[in-house]
Amino acid sequence: MIFIAHRGNLEGPSKKENHPDQIIKVLGTGINVEVDVWMINNKFYLGHDEPQHELDHSNFLKHPFLWCHAKNIDALYYMINLGVHCFWHQEDDVAITSKGHIWTYPGRQLTSNSICVMPELTKYSPEEMQICHAICTDYPYQYRDLMGEI
Repeated sequence: MIFIAHRGNLEGPSKKENHPDQIIKVLGTGINVEVDVWMINNKFYLGHDEPQHELDHSNFLKHPFLWCHAKNIDALYYMINLGVHCFWHQEDDVAITSKGHIWTYPGRQLTSNSICVMPELTKYSPEEMQICHAICTDYPYQYRDLMGEI
């Protein structure tokens, strides 16, 4: 199973989320990372509610362990054209990533191709999550330990 650090968080929400330095640090541990990506005036930025951290170049987004959440349509369009693993969602039950995975809104039905998003906000049992392709959470170490015990 793949564990994805939501916005680069490892042990809960943090002021460092979506910061390029934090993302690079987490990628260095071998854990996948979900990041929020904006495109403004032909430049990529990371940030949840607004573009905050400008990226020097788009190659950063092509890291094989990144899951890029497009925050505006320009970001989605350009990431798809660059071959970046990306997706768009708001409060849809599911969204399909550009690599064909099912990004599943918290609390919705899971499948073997699902990314179980934010299980800490739901009542999924470990057995329910075990079938998933990946878990995206603010607590990837905690869930890795929990799922290793099943």
